Amino acid sequence: MTALNVLGGALSLCSLEPLTGWQRDGCCNTDASDRGLHVVCAVVTAEFLAFSQHAGNDLSTPRPEYGFPGLVPGDRWCLCAARWEEARIAGFAPEVVLEATHAKALEITALGHLQAHAAAID
Repeated sequence: MTALNVLGGALSLCSLEPLTGWQRDGCCNTDASDRGLHVVCAVVTAEFLAFSQHAGNDLSTPRPEYGFPGLVPGDRWCLCAARWEEARIAGFAPEVVLEATHAKALEITALGHLQAHAAAID
């Protein structure tokens, strides 16, 4: 069964470098064990990374023991939908790759909010 994105099409790849996704398959797939719903494919910014660190989730510092390289501005990463929504409300939401954002994100935020932050993809 093909996972769907927020636009109703097949879920696209978010990032292989760095390797992202709850299942570390490069896609923002999810399953029953993903309590955080890591389904929003975001293009992180310095402002968002600072916001996330302040909110208790340091995504910038490498954690080699977990195979986590640390993120830098411009990286694509599957974010928790609730953290993205929290950042949006606070004014720090990073852009979103709609085709790579899982439809489950719509359980947390509105399509219009995601579209308002859509990344321009080449």
